[in-house]
Amino acid sequence: MTRAREGAAAPGGRLGVWVARPVPAGARTAERVAALGHRPLLAPVLDLAPSGAPPPDGPFDALILTSASAVPAVARSALAALPAFCVGARTAAAARAAGLDRVREAGGDARALAALIGDALPRGARLVHAAGQERKDEPAATLGARGYRLTVWVAYAARPVPDLPEPVATALAEGALDAALHYSRRSAATALGLARAAGREAAFRGLAHHCLSPDVAAPLVAAGILSHVVAARPDEDALLAGLGPILSDSGVEASPGLRPGREQC
Repeated sequence: MTRAREGAAAPGGRLGVWVARPVPAGARTAERVAALGHRPLLAPVLDLAPSGAPPPDGPFDALILTSASAVPAVARSALAALPAFCVGARTAAAARAAGLDRVREAGGDARALAALIGDALPRGARLVHAAGQERKDEPAATLGARGYRLTVWVAYAARPVPDLPEPVATALAEGALDAALHYSRRSAATALGLARAAGREAAFRGLAHHCLSPDVAAPLVAAGILSHVVAARPDEDALLAGLGPILSDSGVEASPGLRPGREQC
């Protein structure tokens, strides 16, 4: 892979890394970045909050979870008793920690989740998807086309923060950031918009933007930002491996599963 601003890192290879991911997941990511020896700056651009919408009336045969952010609302509802089909390991772990005991996990993306459900449940099964206010077409599109009956419950909403977080604005102005981690398309687009509104777009463009998937990178591509890399696997291990080795005895290597962003354009 190629990495933008390779020479911009602090001595010893320690990178200043903006973690724009909402908490609590963002806090876990920041801890992992620090454990690699880098300097995380946790400053979410989206705030997550329960939607307040009541869960739909059933009956349902199974629950779909595509984000751990929906788990707290589910855990407080009767839907927690349903078999839960989760998009990946982290969402499944959050579901189990909240007391859901019939949990199955897919390989980390929505199409794999649809395939898992297709193998486990007959066509015509009644499914409820506990989701965010803004969501992607999948897995609903695939499941609907295969004859499943899907109801969406908007369990939580992600709201943009009003301004670029002050620590980020300062770090961009001082050249103290080298990279940014993006976990969703909306987060990447929001970060760009906030940086632009704060007069920090040029510095933002100069960062190495590490994106969880091509979909996440899409707003950056549309804006002509080529200094990004995309994880071949949509998981955090592949994403963080792209930050590269920084300690001689760390055992961390740059992941061969990261592709330079310009190859995605």
